[in-house]
Amino acid sequence: MIRVLIADDQDLVRAGFRMILESQDDIEVVADVADGREAVRLAREKRPDVCLMDIRMPVVDGLAATEQLAGPDVADPVKVVVVTTFDLDEYVQRALQLGASGFLLKDAGPQLLLEAVRAAVRGDALVSPQITVRLLRHFARPAAESRDAGTPVTALTNRELDVVRATARGLTNGEIGQELYMSLSTVKTHLAAAQSKIGARNRVEAAAWAWRSGLLDG
Repeated sequence: MIRVLIADDQDLVRAGFRMILESQDDIEVVADVADGREAVRLAREKRPDVCLMDIRMPVVDGLAATEQLAGPDVADPVKVVVVTTFDLDEYVQRALQLGASGFLLKDAGPQLLLEAVRAAVRGDALVSPQITVRLLRHFARPAAESRDAGTPVTALTNRELDVVRATARGLTNGEIGQELYMSLSTVKTHLAAAQSKIGARNRVEAAAWAWRSGLLDG
């Protein structure tokens, strides 16, 4: 079972998410809370597989809670998927920098919510399609500046570069496999190797690196 904690200050949102999640045979909601402090406390206590986190909450906001649960300095992080009404670029970028394993808008729909939970468990990061390309372009810097900053310690192979470019265009692993004539396991292998070389914790950071490095120029 995938164990999920829901953190949102709106009762109806929590109830709706619970209904969607518990309609699945492989997902269990272990708790739902209305503020970030309770989210952190219960997540540390119950150790859910995924925490769905709103941004604007009382006491402790969702970004601060995300950092406490999934930040780079956390020894035993919890997977966090941020689910919010607000798609401001600074929110998206900050959430991912703080370790979030996905960023969804509340109107993304039940199927995408379920996909985001399952992707987080697999170690992937899912971002709402409405904001993916805009977000990745937001990471881009002038080529002369970014190429030096984005050079990995170990050079990527041509196939690893192909997979990272496709990831940066928003393709799923399955779509990448179809486009590049690879099996799903081969795509995952190339992406994992690329992420290790460039120091990316997930596919969104790998895609951001591709944009910063100018791999999608032209």
